[in-house]
Amino acid sequence: MSENSSKYKRPYYIDRSPIHGKGLFAARRINEGELIGELRVSPATRNGHHVLWVTETRRVRVHCPLKYINHSPTPNAVYYDTLEVIALRDIEKGEEITHDYSGG
Repeated sequence: MSENSSKYKRPYYIDRSPIHGKGLFAARRINEGELIGELRVSPATRNGHHVLWVTETRRVRVHCPLKYINHSPTPNAVYYDTLEVIALRDIEKGEEITHDYSGG
């Protein structure tokens, strides 16, 4: 099966966001509990663009398209300590994928 087959297509795309700058959007329906992707990261020594606090003492710089997930107080996705991004609920095609940065 070629890498261009639907089996290998990412379930998201980057576009202009009404929340902030660029955002990540569902390329197809993403089901609740589905793995959206795994973060590619490197350790971060200070805050900045695309820095994610994984725990109270661990921060990482994200180096993949998942860095465009914007904040929402009513998120539809969550980052886990394993660096996986999982859908908290069904996300419809074209809907922006969001995370609550405060963890609350």
